[in-house]
Amino acid sequence: MSQPPTTVEPGAQTSLLDQNLKDALATVAAEIGRTDTKASLLLAFNGAVIAGLLGSAEKQLPLLCLVPGGLAVLALATSTILLLLVVLPRLLGTDRASFPYWATCNTQQILAEMSNDRRADRLRVLSQIALPKFQGLGRAIRLSLAAVILIVLAVLALIVTALA
Repeated sequence: MSQPPTTVEPGAQTSLLDQNLKDALATVAAEIGRTDTKASLLLAFNGAVIAGLLGSAEKQLPLLCLVPGGLAVLALATSTILLLLVVLPRLLGTDRASFPYWATCNTQQILAEMSNDRRADRLRVLSQIALPKFQGLGRAIRLSLAAVILIVLAVLALIVTALA
């Protein structure tokens, strides 16, 4: 059961808006940082697994192992590309709310821009950056999980062919 909305006195409305904007900006910025950290860790994982798989490619393996192993390398390579796109900077400077835009301004223009409250614009820009990062990270994780399953299948196939 949801609670009825509370009424806010007119003077407190500005304070509430100010706090909500601060909180939202901090949250989105932190989420972008978390996404980049996760992507970096997954890039290292993918690289290590790809190196291990390529190292085993020198051995004479049965076709039953090579097919899932090759598909695993393909899934990991695709995941790695997605992760690189996750950490790729996406600031164009056309938004009037981020440092690439401010880098094109002179001192007077920056002072004029800072006289306006652009936090809502910054929140929009950061959210537009965060969303594709999260979506790409999710896809990359799913591909890495698929690769792990394929590697397990390749190992099981190797065991079965060794026992046969």
